[in-house]
Amino acid sequence: MPLSAYDLTGRTAFITGAAGGIGRASAVLLAEAGATVHCADRDADGLHYTATLVRERGGTARVHVLDVTDRPRLGAAVRSCGRLDVLAAIAGIMHSSPVLETREEELDRVLNVNFKGVLYACQEAARLMLAHKTRGSIVTMASGAIDTGGAGLLCYGAAKAAVVQLTKTLATEVGRHGIRVNAIAPGWVRTPMTERHDREAQAPTEAAMARSAALGRVGEPDDVAHAVLYLASDAAEFMTGQILRPNGGVAMPW
Repeated sequence: MPLSAYDLTGRTAFITGAAGGIGRASAVLLAEAGATVHCADRDADGLHYTATLVRERGGTARVHVLDVTDRPRLGAAVRSCGRLDVLAAIAGIMHSSPVLETREEELDRVLNVNFKGVLYACQEAARLMLAHKTRGSIVTMASGAIDTGGAGLLCYGAAKAAVVQLTKTLATEVGRHGIRVNAIAPGWVRTPMTERHDREAQAPTEAAMARSAALGRVGEPDDVAHAVLYLASDAAEFMTGQILRPNGGVAMPW
């Protein structure tokens, strides 16, 4: 397959969580591949900086300041794209607490953002793709937490596992229309979400994560953005219902 299979010229992509980390890297890379990118996030400053980066590289960016749990606003933003070729549902939050200490409101907050926000984006994107008979690509963001029983990660891991089930189910439902749905389950990636602790606490955590990976390092947002580009492009035209794991070899499931 030629390198032109990765060319997204003339296509439109909607990216949630685009104000930083994997979302920002994905927005910039998809734009560099030729897509017009619609960037959504609740962080207005970060979102506008992402759009600036896209435009500095000659790309086209639209900004949507919103919370993915706000279904009406999210739906209106997706529909404003007109035709949609790519959805990258990346927005998410982290929470850590032992199972026996997890409160209902904590579980609800994580599920609302990390699962329901993805579900709403997928529903709106798939409806738009079906309406325009677009052979589109939907990319969801799971996590390496789906492959482990990490202490304290009940809420986060459960939500990401639900995203995987959503991905597989939707893939079976829309595949006959030429719409592909895949998930990415990254390992530890250096992003604002994983850097939520102070640097003194962060350094030993990253070192431990690097030691547990076969490649001996943690990930960078670009490592995952390239997986997003692959799944968004025609290079992955025979891929659906799958989970890509750019994780440095920290987990190697069958």
